[in-house]
Amino acid sequence: MIPQEMETMRSTNFFGTAVAGLLRAAVLGLLVAWLPAAATVAAEEPDARRPNVLFIAIDDLNDWVGCLEGHPQVQTPHIDRLAERGVLFSNAHCQSPLCNPSRTSILVGLRPSTTGIYGLAPWFRTVEELRDLVSLPQHFGRHGYRTLSTGKIWHGGHPPRDALHRESDEWGPWGGIGARPAEKLIPPTPMGNHPLMDWGIHPEDNDDSVRGDYQVAGWAVEQLERFGRGDDEEPFFLAVGFFLPHVPCYASPQWFELYPEEMLVLPPVKPDDRDDVPRFADYLHWYLPEPRLRWLQENDQWLPLVRAYLATISFVDAQVGRVVDALEAQGLAENTVIVLWSDHGFHLGEKGITGKNTLWERSARVPLIFAGPGVTAGGVCSSPAELLDIFPTLIELCGLEPLDHLEGRSLGPQLRDPAAPREHPAITTHNQGNHGIRSARWRYIRYADGSEELYDMEADPNEWTNLAGDADYAEVLAEHRRWLPAIDLPPAPGSAHRVLTYDPETGEVVWEGEPIDTTQPLPES
Repeated sequence: MIPQEMETMRSTNFFGTAVAGLLRAAVLGLLVAWLPAAATVAAEEPDARRPNVLFIAIDDLNDWVGCLEGHPQVQTPHIDRLAERGVLFSNAHCQSPLCNPSRTSILVGLRPSTTGIYGLAPWFRTVEELRDLVSLPQHFGRHGYRTLSTGKIWHGGHPPRDALHRESDEWGPWGGIGARPAEKLIPPTPMGNHPLMDWGIHPEDNDDSVRGDYQVAGWAVEQLERFGRGDDEEPFFLAVGFFLPHVPCYASPQWFELYPEEMLVLPPVKPDDRDDVPRFADYLHWYLPEPRLRWLQENDQWLPLVRAYLATISFVDAQVGRVVDALEAQGLAENTVIVLWSDHGFHLGEKGITGKNTLWERSARVPLIFAGPGVTAGGVCSSPAELLDIFPTLIELCGLEPLDHLEGRSLGPQLRDPAAPREHPAITTHNQGNHGIRSARWRYIRYADGSEELYDMEADPNEWTNLAGDADYAEVLAEHRRWLPAIDLPPAPGSAHRVLTYDPETGEVVWEGEPIDTTQPLPES
């Protein structure tokens, strides 16, 4: 738990003020000071009785997974089989709807509102107050584990290549997109025609080996075969990060054939969906390369995007299957904790947009599965869970020394009894002052200017009716407001890309360094 002194600290100053800088130093200085001695001493002797860890990350995967029933046609047999082996958290949510802040939060155990890491930059170790935080792989390494990473675990390009071995003992392929067509497969997209905005069949044959994720899975399989031979005495922490279904969504024909165009179900949308949404919601995804629904419809690209997203999900599911099958074939499954997660969700037209960068359910809800020793098989937990909970949960399952500064809470009670209740909701943050609170029934959103949304997720799973202005829900609003983060720091020094700031004194809203004309509609809407 966070000490009481920290719980009472809050900064509402916008980025760049002296007060904010002093508060950041005070809060984060305390965090680093509280790190246990294990952060600076030599690693413990290996303990062969400790379970291994297989840590599987998937990029931009929302709840379109068979076991989560997010899309009626999605085919994910390997992830579904993993869920049957362990506990599926059916109400799990990310800490941020963006890669860098989400992954930083998971791997250092702190909320974005505590670190100020909100954008695609900076790498957290370039921030003075954060540079010595003990990451999840480091903590396992200092307890006698052999740590290995491949693919996208941290945000792309991180850690820097000259600092790789500070974060893990061994590194495999970086993965990523893999082979690309000579030219984009779709028409030029608004707001820059970004090269990542593309989708379709590539390559034309069924050679999956050209995909980065295939190579990542292959390297992971090789490492599991090595551990199966007993070449290493230490327990292992193997982190395997898959890039797809992140755009560009390329896959070979066999995966597209799973989703015939004439039968494809598109996600439900409502033409006037945003009429009861606060204006501030627009600012969270103000000017982005991900096209709006209107562009998809006008260019006949809505169905192709949905089909490509589903095809790449099934391709990644097959790569998950390759890795888990290898674990089982090597006789390692009985003593290996598996955790599978996605860093955030992805819109496919809902709320009139594509991409992430929102505090709605489609951006925030993600798959989270644990399996292995200490985990009940075939369980489903419907209580709220956060990706922040992964770090303390793995510590508990593997019997490691706790880290007192972690802001997540172990899911151990729910892994033993999936029906065990959880008092705390899940909290998703996107830039300072913007938070989504997800309880068992409700999604509450509070924006930096004080505007609000409230949805009854049982009666209105599409979030089509904002109840925040209805006096009948005053008590529900009050209950959820109390969970807003007490620590709410401005962006860290060096923050860039998809960073939004708000000055409560002047009302000025700034997107990526440029003031927003708040009288204008959402660009390209």
